[in-house]
Amino acid sequence: MSLEVKKDVEVEQLSNRRASTESLPDGELLAADVRPAAERRLVRALDMRLLPTIILVFIMNYIDRVAVTAARLKGLEQDLGLNDIQYATVLAVLYASYVPAQIPSNMILNRISRPSWYIPTCVVLWGMTSALTGVAKNYAGILAARIFVGVPEAAFYPGAIYLLSRWYTRRELAFRSALLYGGLLISNAFGSLMAAGILSGMEGKLGIRAWRWLFYIEGAITIFIGFCAVFTLPDYPHNTRWLNPAQRRLAQVRLAEDAGEADEDGSTESAFAGLILALKDPKVPIFAVMTCAQLLGLGFVNFFPTIAGTLGFNTTVTLVLAAPPWILATIVCCLTAWNADRTGERFFHICVPWWGVIVGYIIGVSTFSIGGRYVAMFLMACGYAGFALTLVWVSNAIPRPPAKRSAAIGIVNGFGNLGNLISSYVWKPSWGPDYHPPMIIGIAALALATALAIVIRQILVSQNKRLDCEELDMQKGARRERIEEAARLEGITYEEALQRKKTFRYLL
Repeated sequence: MSLEVKKDVEVEQLSNRRASTESLPDGELLAADVRPAAERRLVRALDMRLLPTIILVFIMNYIDRVAVTAARLKGLEQDLGLNDIQYATVLAVLYASYVPAQIPSNMILNRISRPSWYIPTCVVLWGMTSALTGVAKNYAGILAARIFVGVPEAAFYPGAIYLLSRWYTRRELAFRSALLYGGLLISNAFGSLMAAGILSGMEGKLGIRAWRWLFYIEGAITIFIGFCAVFTLPDYPHNTRWLNPAQRRLAQVRLAEDAGEADEDGSTESAFAGLILALKDPKVPIFAVMTCAQLLGLGFVNFFPTIAGTLGFNTTVTLVLAAPPWILATIVCCLTAWNADRTGERFFHICVPWWGVIVGYIIGVSTFSIGGRYVAMFLMACGYAGFALTLVWVSNAIPRPPAKRSAAIGIVNGFGNLGNLISSYVWKPSWGPDYHPPMIIGIAALALATALAIVIRQILVSQNKRLDCEELDMQKGARRERIEEAARLEGITYEEALQRKKTFRYLL
């Protein structure tokens, strides 16, 4: 075939494709000459509305959760008559409600049509409960408040990751998820600075202790942000109100092309069926145990102001010194995720930050000098860059159906947070001020997490090889339904959509 004839054929194919897409009632943005610009506008719109909202919510999520650790520095234990075990229980009990609530919450989120109402409602509820923590008079009161904070908080982080996975492709998801998690990391910095200002300036105002003002003020800010989020969060690609029909179609096509099948549940794939599928997938329990070990190894986060206190400064200086490590951690988190999206690699981008924490613990065990310990705090904080990509890897490794993916995210993050619960008792005050035992436990936990990550990577390598060999099951049952839906969305034939599906591979 001559070059001229080949070029004519290509032009004719392009024209036919454009004609087929333009014939769709809402397919005008799928034409090859307009789609790139339309897709950039769509992603930019999401980046300007979805990301800032969930980042802001996440900042308040963690500020509310760890406010009790800052309040401890200004008399919370003495006013409520808490001993060391009771204080550890106050930290741990939040996870007793937070952990089991995540799986049903994500299952609900997958089935409802308006996450823009569900997530903000939970935000307002935890803001109210957090504010009410300030009225606690004794151990029972603060224990009850912490239990009820955990239930609505369970909806947010796994729910936010799932919502991102319904809008962004695999190559876009890591960086956006890292920006979300950067909200958590920077919240440790802002939380420390905010707490320093409130605890130093509000003592005795209106006859109220400063640590109570901390809960009142931070809870009120969370409630306000929750009400605002109703108007800024999107729903799903097929029903978001602030997108026109052509943009909604384009959003669905992007995800269908990314995995070779529509990002929709089949007719037999209920929320419960998705849960069963997730439990049967061997990757899910391995991810869950890996995350639990990881968060046990990163359990210092709930005691970061206490660790900073071992440097020997007063309360205000201690809280200010606790901020810079988290600012660096936020930068490292975003850079790591950006590179993970560019390369498509997951294992090393998750594990290398853990290894930095291990080095930080070794420094902490080896020296009690102010400089050495402060450097160790920077390495420890940067370890959260690995955790920021954990649920992204889960979403990449379990992409379809959405019911299975949402359940898997809930299981992994829910079970994983048992590591936070355990760490509440590992970082015991009686082991201070050197905290050598919890650091040694952290080294062992992160070594276990690394071993399990290696196992997951090998499973995905094996599954990619199996995908090279298995193609017949793509033409049966629910998977065929999703591939047919992808073909309909894109305005192509089933055979063309099937061929695209054959190019899908798991990210390692």
